[in-house]
Amino acid sequence: MKAVKFKILLLNVLCLIVAVNAAVFERLQYNNPGLEVDLGVGLWAWPLPMDYDNDGDYDLVVSCTDKPYRGTYFFENTSGNVKMPVFKPPVKIADGIGNVQISYIDGKPRVLSPAKEHKIFSEKPLSETTKIFSTTKVHGTSGRIRANQWKYCDFDGDGSLDIIVGIGDWADYGWDNAYDENGVWQNGPLRGYVYLIKNNGSNEEPDYEEPRKINAAGKPIDVYGMPSPNIADFDGDGDLDIMCGEFVDKFTYFENIGTRNNPKYAAGRYLKYQGNVLTMDLCMIVPVAVDWDRDGDFDLVVGQEDGRVAFIENTGEAKDGLPQFLQPVFFKQQAADLKFGALVTPCSYDWDGDGDEDLVCGNTAGYIGFIENLGMKKGMPVWAEPVYLEADGEVIRIMAGINGSIQGPCERKWGYTVVTVADWDHDGLADIIANSILGEIVWFKNIGTKVSPKLAAAEKIKVEWQTETPPKPDWNWKKPENNELITQWRTSVAVRDFTGDGLNDLAAIDHEGYLSLFERFPENGELKLRPGQRVFTSKGASEYDAKGKALNDTDGLLRLNSGVAGRSGRRKFCFADWNNDGRPDLLVNSINVNYLENISKSANGYMFQDEGQVGEHVLAGHTTCPTAVNWNGSGKADLLIGGEDGCFYYCRNPYQTSE
Repeated sequence: MKAVKFKILLLNVLCLIVAVNAAVFERLQYNNPGLEVDLGVGLWAWPLPMDYDNDGDYDLVVSCTDKPYRGTYFFENTSGNVKMPVFKPPVKIADGIGNVQISYIDGKPRVLSPAKEHKIFSEKPLSETTKIFSTTKVHGTSGRIRANQWKYCDFDGDGSLDIIVGIGDWADYGWDNAYDENGVWQNGPLRGYVYLIKNNGSNEEPDYEEPRKINAAGKPIDVYGMPSPNIADFDGDGDLDIMCGEFVDKFTYFENIGTRNNPKYAAGRYLKYQGNVLTMDLCMIVPVAVDWDRDGDFDLVVGQEDGRVAFIENTGEAKDGLPQFLQPVFFKQQAADLKFGALVTPCSYDWDGDGDEDLVCGNTAGYIGFIENLGMKKGMPVWAEPVYLEADGEVIRIMAGINGSIQGPCERKWGYTVVTVADWDHDGLADIIANSILGEIVWFKNIGTKVSPKLAAAEKIKVEWQTETPPKPDWNWKKPENNELITQWRTSVAVRDFTGDGLNDLAAIDHEGYLSLFERFPENGELKLRPGQRVFTSKGASEYDAKGKALNDTDGLLRLNSGVAGRSGRRKFCFADWNNDGRPDLLVNSINVNYLENISKSANGYMFQDEGQVGEHVLAGHTTCPTAVNWNGSGKADLLIGGEDGCFYYCRNPYQTSE
């Protein structure tokens, strides 16, 4: 057993250190001067609005802690004191800072992270820190703290700076696989508490009390995770109210019904717009209160999960005591890095039929987007701004809802769409086939033309199962019906003629994590699918986890993920002749992408051998997504990788001869 474990360890070490014909990754640019697109960093934006360059207008500094975009970035405002400036592309000024928050004290920005303050204007901005409190643990020693957000404020108007801390506690929520047979979540909710650390001393020599929870309506403030608390006079009555975000998408307002010196808070109420609850497009929201438009009231600048940052304007009016804010509007920047949300899943295909390869993509939010290739310039494509595709007249957005994610209801706004483009019904038009967070394989029929595609509503792909009940992952509470194909979540499907009979077949990870072939066959004028067959094998290692780590060192059926529940699925792959030997190889997600060489002797054989990563650049903490591209017209596959940050990473095939 020790020998086996050593071999597996050695295999994974080699995969991490030695990349066969190591490729160089290039972050793809729009290559389109003059284009303006949504401002964004990588996965998860923590905004710090401030006049960073001291020129009299607000800039945006945004921190991002995820791979590979990790860093704190300066977006320069070149438009001046206007409500919606267009910012320059980002410049990295520091490392990414976890749980970073900004406070305005006497009109000056102060930047904190847990128990320390960051110097903003210095030779090493935000890297130089000062300790401000004895411990970062204001909420005990729970191992489920997912937010720890510190801000300065004069809580009770005595002139001394106190500290408030937002805590996101996941202890009651647990993590995943907690539904009953009816899809009802059996664990608790996310918790979002707000603590006060009262300063009984001076600003120069603070004397802090023990942290205590702030109450509203007689009980501790408790929003749905990640509170990002802001204390400001939102309703203009002279005292300080509290505004919180949450992990999902809403804002809770706690009105101060006491006084400036003796605060007392009413029960929380969601912000509303025209009578409806005000929400962000995505989750993991981080609101910051600031008078962005300089009209005398406090607006919100809000970062969200896909790295974008929005402005939510305070109208200065109140209705039934509730401050009225307008709908979120996303800031714009001069186009630089090509981007589509987070954990982008590209498929390269000539979607508009003009002779060049475009990109059709999914992402965490569940959208399916089209990024048009406008032509070549300096050897690379020029890209248009991404647009959301529609089906049956509605923007496509697949979301988990309250019980569609195995990781629970906090993921209700995620979709994790993974797409491929192919002529599924053999009518000569390219359709879209998609998997998602739901694990349900669907297709969108093209009812338009080659040059002007138009999509019908989604249809579920069905299989001629030989069993009464279609198979499904053991941990899925929902039972498939009517020959549905339910597989593992967040995984690719591949459509191609695997058997050589002229019909497009389907390759997908099955309910137990094996890569399987669902063969197409005609019957009574219809095209149908046979149940999946595990015909894909692997030599040297055959079982993997979600990140492409080998779990054995034996030949066998190719099991791309043997994990269960939340650790299942998550594998993205494409077939392409990477080494130019005429056989389709397999490119599979890892910290970038692993190359599984097709070593079969037969033309229709599918035995693979893992040759390690194609490069050394870390592009994911969770997952990547590969697609083959051929922009240079060589007819040989180059590689485009969708990164965790929502950006695209291109590498030329190292097996190609130089031109």
